[in-house]
Amino acid sequence: MAQLIVIDTCVLISALRSKNGASFKLLSLIDSNKFTFFLSVPLVLEYEAVAKRMSRSLGLLHSDIEDIINYLCVIGEHRKVHFLWRPNLKDPSDDFVLELAVESECSYIVTYNIKDFKGIERFNLKAITPQELLRIIGEIT
Repeated sequence: MAQLIVIDTCVLISALRSKNGASFKLLSLIDSNKFTFFLSVPLVLEYEAVAKRMSRSLGLLHSDIEDIINYLCVIGEHRKVHFLWRPNLKDPSDDFVLELAVESECSYIVTYNIKDFKGIERFNLKAITPQELLRIIGEIT
């Protein structure tokens, strides 16, 4: 059974920054059916805003970023979040990621900012790194 996940923005940016890490490996498996990832309008807008703000340091044109995000939107499962529990996390700007994960009945939020998602266990969720997810889906040992 495919794992149900939400990918935090920091993971996307890490994948765009380097082709050598776990984030890039995870994104390269995005259409492999080893996991299902969920998107919402606020998350896509954040992906785009952060990536475009960092485009020069990422070595990407805005059109490259738009192409990548468009592809993610084609492959990802879209959800509308019909409820808000804010504030819930230490950083309120992460609440929409949690809300999407709950709405989508995900098991994991994939992030490098594990501490930012402290307490999400009460929603039957766990924050894990890309490397941990790769281990769970059998891509690394």
